[in-house]
Parts: sequence; C-alpha cells; structure tokens
Amino acid sequence: MMNEAGRSVARWCTALTLVLSGLPALAADAGAQLQRFVSEVSSATGRFTQQVATGQGDARPQQAGEFAFQRPGKFRWHVVKPYEQLVVSNGTVLRQYDPDLAQLTEGPVDQSIGASPAAILFGSGRLDQAFDLTPLADRDGLSWLRARPKAGDAGFAHVDIGFADDLPKRLELLDAFGQTTRITLSDIVVNATLADDAFDFEPPPDVDVVTMQ
Repeated sequence: MMNEAGRSVARWCTALTLVLSGLPALAADAGAQLQRFVSEVSSATGRFTQQVATGQGDARPQQAGEFAFQRPGKFRWHVVKPYEQLVVSNGTVLRQYDPDLAQLTEGPVDQSIGASPAAILFGSGRLDQAFDLTPLADRDGLSWLRARPKAGDAGFAHVDIGFADDLPKRLELLDAFGQTTRITLSDIVVNATLADDAFDFEPPPDVDVVTMQ
C-alpha cells in the first residue's frame, strides 16, 4: 500500500485540481485573480516545493519537484527531491507511482479527484458546486481566499490559496488529521505547449499495479 508520504502527495494532487476550474466571480481580489487564471490559462508548467507540518508543529522534510497541467483534468505532479514520486492524470485515469515501493495505484479521475484541492487547480468542473469560497485578509504580499469542501468526506477541512499577478503562488491545506501542507509554486509558464504524451505514464517492468474501482 502507499506510504503516508505518498498519500500526502496524492491528497495534494487530488487537492490541486478543483480550484482553478470554472466558478462565479468573487468580490475579493483573490477571487478576481482566480477568475482570470481560470478563463485565460488553459495549460501551465512550473516548479513547486511542499512541506507537511503536523498539528504538534513538527515538520517533515521539504519536497521539491515539477508540475504541468492542461484543462480539463490533465496534470502531472512529479516530486524529485528528496525521493521520487509521481501523480499523473490523463483526464480519465489518475495514476500514483512510488518507485521506492515499486507500486502503481490507478483509478478513475472522477472518483479520485472529486472535491479535492487538485480539482481546484487543474479541473474543469464548477468550483462553487463543491466548495464554499471565502475571501481572506492579504498577507505575505499575497491576496488570499479559502475553499472549504461542502462534502463531509473530502478528507480535508479547507485549502487557502494565495495569488499575485493573477497566478497562484501558495496553497495551504488543512487535512482531517490536523496536518497542514504548504505548497509554493514558482517559475510558472502559462499556456505552455505540451507534448501529446505529457500526461501518459508507462510503469517500469515488475511494478505492482493496484487498480481502484
């Protein structure tokens, strides 16, 4: 089975896909920036760092990697440091690959993403149908909004998104276990030209494949 670090990556990718899909305009500046990002950016590439802090304030090692997305529902979230992990969706199937465990978990995108933060950034559904959206006070030079899932079984309490220059710069997710995952996005290239096979993945031989129905 996938270890806790792998589940954390999966939650974020499954937490990164709904907030950058279609939603009505919000009065807050962060809402306006999100609206422009949704309407004007159909694909993007970039880099990220992410770190999980427990409810007791203990921090796990920082992860770093690269991401790409293309609406609707295609994304690639590749952790390269301190160890490799990959979450990739071709719009139909979501695959989570852990080289250390030699394991690939795959399942339908709709069931895997649902009301998640991945749907926030990469999806194509209406965000307001799955989330309650609230403007927050500016901090750290960013304009913020909070997305709180309407469903009680989403696996996280809320995700805060900080915007600058019409781009998402930081995400902070509070999960059901009291852990906070902080993700910083950088080097974002909007409307990037991506290869036809950018969201395909063929696992190496002898990998244990687990299919979720």
